[in-house]
Amino acid sequence: MSQIDRFSAQLKDRDSGDTEAHELNQDFCDALSYGLPPTAGWGLGVDRLVSLLANSSNIRSTLTFPILRSLQANDT
Repeated sequence: MSQIDRFSAQLKDRDSGDTEAHELNQDFCDALSYGLPPTAGWGLGVDRLVSLLANSSNIRSTLTFPILRSLQANDT
């Protein structure tokens, strides 16, 4: 399955209500077709390091600026 097929499947999920499904990223697919070098890494940021050192069970407690979502009318 190609990346464009995966994005297409996510678009169907997005249309059916999945708000976390990504949109089609044509620039990324074009870069893949031209031979984008392998992209992988080790994602240890400051927030994860602090969480590890503080022995925190939740990374949100160590974030300086956590993402806060507004309350919907039907969440109360």
